[in-house]
Amino acid sequence: MDSSIIFLLAFVALMGLMFVFLFATARRRDAERALDDAPTIEERAEAATAHLPVPVGHASASGRELERSVALQRRGGAQVATPEAPPAPLPAPLDEEALGVTRRQVLNRGIVATFALTLTGFGTACVAMLWPSLSGGFGSKIRVGKLDEIMEEIADKKEPFYLAAGRLYINPYPTEDAEKAKKITAYSAVLEGYEAGVVALYQKCVHLGCRVPWCKTSQWFECPCHGSQYNRVGEKKGGPAPRGLDRFAASVEGGVVIVDTKTVIPGPPIGTNTTGQESEGPHCIGATSEH
Repeated sequence: MDSSIIFLLAFVALMGLMFVFLFATARRRDAERALDDAPTIEERAEAATAHLPVPVGHASASGRELERSVALQRRGGAQVATPEAPPAPLPAPLDEEALGVTRRQVLNRGIVATFALTLTGFGTACVAMLWPSLSGGFGSKIRVGKLDEIMEEIADKKEPFYLAAGRLYINPYPTEDAEKAKKITAYSAVLEGYEAGVVALYQKCVHLGCRVPWCKTSQWFECPCHGSQYNRVGEKKGGPAPRGLDRFAASVEGGVVIVDTKTVIPGPPIGTNTTGQESEGPHCIGATSEH
């Protein structure tokens, strides 16, 4: 599994544990507050032994009073009236904190919300960094531009079309040489672009990763770091490079050049020369002996 995926799963698990911890802490504090507000055993005992009035509608006479009332009634006397209970006292006013959310609950929930927002923002930033760009940049399919305009610019300036966002060069590939390219195994993934007359080359030298500039006089790519040289379509011509320039799959759809930079395709082996293009002038960099 990719290390970025492992990191993302670990972060999600950590964030979930943090939420559970904060929620449990808030519930425990609320429970402690409820226990603090509950009456103690002594207070309940005092309430039980106190002379509380009997609520209205629930008054009752003792057994002795009932016997006395019956005896007087048999003798023709008046019945003893059942004592009426005094009216129930008015309830005591409730504490303002008991009517709504307590200050402690507000504080706890505010802390939880702050942590949640912070972790969410951090998680979003991490996902944005780890998740590959879906359009317009390196690691995605890029709409470079109209083929006619790109080729016209290359012809006028006599240099490749460079796209910084894709870290690539666009150069023309002779369509008549596409048949030769079909015989090269390394070109199997890029033949569609060659048949459309386009080659998309990665800007890095395959020797030590320097960015390879274009030499206008020789009409080759020439690396200033160690003198590796490549022809117009990125096939190695000299220097210590172990192969030709790496490249990307390109296509032309509706007259627009599209390059897939998600996958870097290794360059062709030493000795590949499908176009036969030789140096057209003085070199910008003196090439070292070819390996």
